[in-house]
Amino acid sequence: MDAGGPSPKRRRPASPGVEEDGGCADYISALPDAVLGDIISLLPTKEGARTRILASRWRDLWLSAPLNLDCRELTAGRNEVRSDVVSRILSSHRGPGRRLYINTCIHWIPADTVEACLRSAALDNIEELDFINHLLEKPQRALILRFSPTLRVANIGGCNLSDVNFHELHLHFPLLKLLGLVNVMISESSLHSLIAGCPALECLLIDMCSGFRRIQINSPTIRCMAVREYGIPIESLLLEQIVIEKAPCLVRLLFERGSILQVTVLAAPKLETLGFISDKCRSGELSRLMIGSTVIQKNCLSPDLCTGLILWLSYLIKGLRVDNLITVVQTVKILALDMHNLSLDTVIELMRCFPCLEKLYIQSFQSRPGNLWRRKHRNLLRCFDMSLKTLVLQLYRGKKSQINFLTFFVLNAKVLESVTLGITTRNNNEKFLAEQRRKLELENRVSRDAQFHFITGTCVRSSYDIKHIGDLDLTDPFTHM
Repeated sequence: MDAGGPSPKRRRPASPGVEEDGGCADYISALPDAVLGDIISLLPTKEGARTRILASRWRDLWLSAPLNLDCRELTAGRNEVRSDVVSRILSSHRGPGRRLYINTCIHWIPADTVEACLRSAALDNIEELDFINHLLEKPQRALILRFSPTLRVANIGGCNLSDVNFHELHLHFPLLKLLGLVNVMISESSLHSLIAGCPALECLLIDMCSGFRRIQINSPTIRCMAVREYGIPIESLLLEQIVIEKAPCLVRLLFERGSILQVTVLAAPKLETLGFISDKCRSGELSRLMIGSTVIQKNCLSPDLCTGLILWLSYLIKGLRVDNLITVVQTVKILALDMHNLSLDTVIELMRCFPCLEKLYIQSFQSRPGNLWRRKHRNLLRCFDMSLKTLVLQLYRGKKSQINFLTFFVLNAKVLESVTLGITTRNNNEKFLAEQRRKLELENRVSRDAQFHFITGTCVRSSYDIKHIGDLDLTDPFTHM
């Protein structure tokens, strides 16, 4: 360089998040490692591993990020999980564990790989465990104790826990909010000890489990509970009774269509969603639902006074019937019914039980002649003010009794907003739809803003659609849209 010549300008270092060559800004890479690690842990397992090729900044992040290990993504044909890949991931990972998914009922995994996986240091401090397994039918106590301090979500299936005494183990899951038991054998005392050891529990799923006849709930935190029992008695001890003794935060209580359970709710002052209530019975067995328990006056229930018998719903061969109606349940706003025969009389009785009902879902397979109401219920209509806003009826075929049933709401539900009717593909044509609009007297509807929808397929979500404990955390578990 010549003396006295112009001095070269120094280039300023590029600002974080800005590429020097004028390309697009990379603001994500400028985030702290801890934030990037959380982002990676939210990705599917394969996608999380692929972040290593993005840039040198990302190369080691996946190895130190919270581990999300989903064995469904590590198959090598015929649903056989690559054991070598699982072993390499676990041995090389330096970060904490976040989530593990293993289902040996769907994916073949060697038993030693499963056990090694559960013992791996890479799963320290794991928060979510989805473990459906028939290889380790009786898991060792050490494996149960290991994850208890940090688990927030647990979905356990295919295990025999009948020999595990949870009371003696003094198990405590201080952070567990979502618990699912699927096809698990467990004793009644152990089940109650397990639930009692979850002080933060919010959602509980018990799906086709055995080894106990009774579930008793005393939980200050549980918000949602769903139970599905075996369709046929294949075990000596099957669930028969659910007792909600004290559940001040319980909002949703779900059980299977056609259930023969004896359900008693003694204290659930915030219960808003209930179903399926069914008129079906099996081999002469009788089911009943008892909600609340209090002595009140003037047919007015205070949600804070639930201490005695409120109503008894008897499920008889001839249909669902309301007996011994002493008072009403004002908290229930969403109700699902499984009716073999669509009955307006039954629905009216249920609406009297639940006078604040806003959403009604009905699965009905038959429609016998009837449901006439213009004379029969004219006195009721003078004093009964319906709060119903949403009505959904599955398997609508345009039968006379279905039309009678629906016109009751079309012509009398003043705040009705939406009616959804599930129809077959065969009936999804303009001729059928126009005829139904005429027969249902939609032009004369009392709620002028009410919308009517005819849809094919399923419009009522059932317990079979609950595939995972995470499915319970829905505001409306019955809507299929």
